[in-house]
Amino acid sequence: MGQGKATELWLIRHAPALHGGALAGRRDVAADCSDSAALAGMRAATAGLTRHVCSPALRCRQTAHALWPGVTPAQDPRLWEQDFGAWEGVPFADLPDLGPLSAPDLAAHAPPGGESFAQLCARATPALHLLAQGEAVAVVAHAGTIRAALALAIGSASAALAFQIAPLSLTRIVALPGGGWSVAEVNRVFT
Repeated sequence: MGQGKATELWLIRHAPALHGGALAGRRDVAADCSDSAALAGMRAATAGLTRHVCSPALRCRQTAHALWPGVTPAQDPRLWEQDFGAWEGVPFADLPDLGPLSAPDLAAHAPPGGESFAQLCARATPALHLLAQGEAVAVVAHAGTIRAALALAIGSASAALAFQIAPLSLTRIVALPGGGWSVAEVNRVFT
């Protein structure tokens, strides 16, 4: 973490994924960047930021381009969405019901051939720490990645699963001088 002053991570979920009614996860699907009002609101909110990073996913790169034309954000593969393994591309209606699992069990549960949310947190956390070195940074990523950042800030992967993260929403966490994190804002949408 940065020494001496707080660093804000401005975490932006990509625009709505064109997933065709099936789990996208690691599938490289496009984004629907047609909501000009939401894009304009997010662009205005992030206008003062000069550092931009995104997941390598097409939907994240398209969202970043729609927000900041002419800017080429750095890409970090650790910011990819959770790998849902055998569930990738499965229609939402055909996915197993995990509702009976407790929050800790849900965070530890990995789909066949995929990764758990706890594993996503372990993958993304070093990238988030690295980003929190200096000035504020805008990060375009996925709902799971943003929940992983919230898990880092609140100290609990299972509790972070309770947060809703809407498409084209803004969540801000702050890396505090000397260690620690705080949550500044969650799931702000622009209309």
